[in-house]
Amino acid sequence: MDAMTTATTSLPAPALAPAPVWARRAAHAIALCAVPSGLWRVAMAAGVYVGYSDQVLRDVYGIPGWGIAYVVGLSVLTELAALLPLLLVGDRWRPLRPGTLTRLAWTASAVLVLVALWQLVVVFTAESQTYLAGGTARIVWGLAYAPLFAVPALMTAVTWSYAKRQRAVGRWTPPAA
Repeated sequence: MDAMTTATTSLPAPALAPAPVWARRAAHAIALCAVPSGLWRVAMAAGVYVGYSDQVLRDVYGIPGWGIAYVVGLSVLTELAALLPLLLVGDRWRPLRPGTLTRLAWTASAVLVLVALWQLVVVFTAESQTYLAGGTARIVWGLAYAPLFAVPALMTAVTWSYAKRQRAVGRWTPPAA
């Protein structure tokens, strides 16, 4: 009996079910949603006219100068953050503390919703309207940033899928209310 008890306690934890296809597609879509705005910022840093006058680029964004590193760095960090949901749908990577990852993903989802709401406020403020030229430049800017508004919903869906799969194997239970 003692050998049997030892054999059962050394069994690996049950495997997490594979992520559904829709969750995998949503995680990949998050990474793709960040690309247009990143390319727009890189174009701005490279000196391509994106709707800001040279004076605005110099005075407000510090371009040329330190602003180039800031704008390109922001683009890189945004894309890296957009790749993180792929961890929630990957089959090859197993977190040591899946419950912590689940709580972190839910927190990220909530923060993304708040940031999206804040960005809507910023878009419609007088200050943001005065710097950017109208017409084609404003349309291109809008098209570059519009996909980012899909990220909170996509992240919430991917997180829900991950949490549901974690609960199915009994590795995570929601915190007590």
